[in-house]
Amino acid sequence: MRLPPMRALVVFAAVGRQNSFSRAAAELRVTQSAVSHQIRLLEEYLGEQLLLREGRKVSLTEAGQHYFEAIGTALSDIERASERLRGGETTELRLAAFSSFAVRWLVPRLPDLQRRYPELRLMLEMVDAPPELSDRVADCFILLASDQRGYSSELLYREALFPICSHHFWQRIQSDLQSEDSVGDELTASWLTRYPLLSANSVLGGRGEDWRQWFAAAGVTDIGEARMQHFSHMLLAHEAVRHDQGIALTNDYMVSAGDDAEYVRLPCPHYVTGDEFHFLFKTSRRNEPAIRIIRQWLLQQARVSGLLGN
Repeated sequence: MRLPPMRALVVFAAVGRQNSFSRAAAELRVTQSAVSHQIRLLEEYLGEQLLLREGRKVSLTEAGQHYFEAIGTALSDIERASERLRGGETTELRLAAFSSFAVRWLVPRLPDLQRRYPELRLMLEMVDAPPELSDRVADCFILLASDQRGYSSELLYREALFPICSHHFWQRIQSDLQSEDSVGDELTASWLTRYPLLSANSVLGGRGEDWRQWFAAAGVTDIGEARMQHFSHMLLAHEAVRHDQGIALTNDYMVSAGDDAEYVRLPCPHYVTGDEFHFLFKTSRRNEPAIRIIRQWLLQQARVSGLLGN
């Protein structure tokens, strides 16, 4: 069996994760020159250039990318096998998820994960845009649906938007309805144009696009002179709702039973956006204990919370 220098593999994996010689050196507690020496040894052994060096910037070549992904899994397997024999196995996992999903849905449920699986050490990474699906970024992801080759996915949620406001603002709406004898089981979409509408650009990718599509689905094409305030993110719109500033569109993962004290879901139609949130992981890693644990737990939580019921 001919194996490359094992120390060089560990160093290369660190550089691949960090995209930096200096950060890899800090992680491994060695000097940058030691890192450079190990990378040269590995490239000479393989007869391939693995890294592109442009000043302080380091990136993987195409060959380096393929090699990094292959050895990353192998090194993880070696680490886990060794820990099992030592009798002190802990499992680390990096999970990348959209910031709103992570903050509003995932983080409140982490105590349950820690209670059920104390051996799992989860590192949560928040992203605002779809990242590259790669071991360099994270071990697994919660993102919009993707059909990238080599990755498997599990559906967690089909997004539907519906309007919410604060309890104080809802009292104002009810008073207006009663004064015009318009009380009914459901509010008409056009009625909402009387009030400030809080729009989140991050929802459907444009200023006011969330409300435009919601109104269109409800059969309203002209919203007249409705006042609309714009926010970059749904989390900001939620805060504005909490402070009685108007009506915002939200979805099921942004609100939960614990939010009842702050938000009122208006009796209006919901709008299915077509976006689907999936748990994504590399197919070749599907049998890893940590991947199996987080996959099963996420699906169970999605069912319990009602996300998979939409």
